[in-house]
Amino acid sequence: MIPNKIRSKKLSTRVDLTAMVSVSFLLIIFFMVTIELAKPKVVDLSLPDNDYYYSTGTHCYGENRSMTILMGENNKLISYMGILANPIVSPTEMNYSKKGIRQELLKRNKNMLEYSAQLGRYGRGITVIIKPSKKCNYKNLVDILDEMAIAKIDTYAIVNEFSPEESKLLASK
Repeated sequence: MIPNKIRSKKLSTRVDLTAMVSVSFLLIIFFMVTIELAKPKVVDLSLPDNDYYYSTGTHCYGENRSMTILMGENNKLISYMGILANPIVSPTEMNYSKKGIRQELLKRNKNMLEYSAQLGRYGRGITVIIKPSKKCNYKNLVDILDEMAIAKIDTYAIVNEFSPEESKLLASK
């Protein structure tokens, strides 16, 4: 009789890759997040034009585009167009409603877009300078920023410096 060969038991050659898949997904997520954080952030900077266009002969194009909003205590809101010493639209007190500041922003921006289109410079609306006083509350600042988004004002700045005339105007009205 021929002796039977003793065969060794074959082990399964299947490899469990569950851990490898988990690690690879973690690495992919890690690199996606770090690449997103490493992208340079760009801030748009709007500079005044080098050339001046006169509309009425007394005000230059840049003054026509600027609207200043003064914010004081007790929901006080005063706006004017141009320079305070010689305003295009005199300072008026308004409220934070759609009949107040929103209507004024929409009207002024529409007028400026039409005016700049006549000059061949399409899409140049007003520039709003927001000046919150130290007595202004945070809710009013958020409200005015919401109004900028609603009125589609692209160019605005928050400035916390007041001229003496602006301080007197805010205190008097």
